[in-house]
Amino acid sequence: MSQKLLTSAVFAGLAAGLIVAALQFYFVIPTLLEGELFEGGTRVHFGADGSPQSERGAPGLGGEWGRHLMTVGFNIVTYVGFGFLMLAVMALTEMKGFTTITARQGIIWGLCGFIAIQLAPAIGLPPVLPGTIGAEVEARQAWWLGTLIASGLGLWMIAFVRGPLALLGVALLAAPQLIGAPRLDTYWGVAPPELAAQFVTYSLGAAAVGWTCLGFFCAYFWTREA
Repeated sequence: MSQKLLTSAVFAGLAAGLIVAALQFYFVIPTLLEGELFEGGTRVHFGADGSPQSERGAPGLGGEWGRHLMTVGFNIVTYVGFGFLMLAVMALTEMKGFTTITARQGIIWGLCGFIAIQLAPAIGLPPVLPGTIGAEVEARQAWWLGTLIASGLGLWMIAFVRGPLALLGVALLAAPQLIGAPRLDTYWGVAPPELAAQFVTYSLGAAAVGWTCLGFFCAYFWTREA
């Protein structure tokens, strides 16, 4: 069982991590590098003349191969780790007789993972583009972790708990958003809001694809090993 879990999670995480890395290099990283131009002052939005316009266009990826390799490695390690967690919960749920793991169900598991770990926290704390300032890191981390746990447990209860108790899952999903994420009292940031919105969209889009692929590959390799 442990060897099956290990090999399935590694192969699934490797495949999903490479797919996400490719999407990030095409969509997310150019936006990130453009945001760094505003963060460093190379470009200025709402400059001294009060103009709401600024130059648009991302710099090339350049030859920072060390940074790019770290991006690929980080994605692989992250998705392998999430693959272990997902497969452990999937296997436990199957052992308890709640469901049978199939590749199609793996896609649903992946989407639920995206909702719990990426989308739900992003409602209160969207991905931050360079040049944008947020609340204290410790407060944001605590809220993010609480949202992750509450959302994951809430989705599991909605899917597998029968009767009125399933409503508790809905309450768990809503609770972090009703409590609210830590925020500053004022708006900060030197990057154009359009660029920040684009960064959030690309980041969440790449994550949605990654989690969907992770769920599919986890179920595929798990059933293949069987």
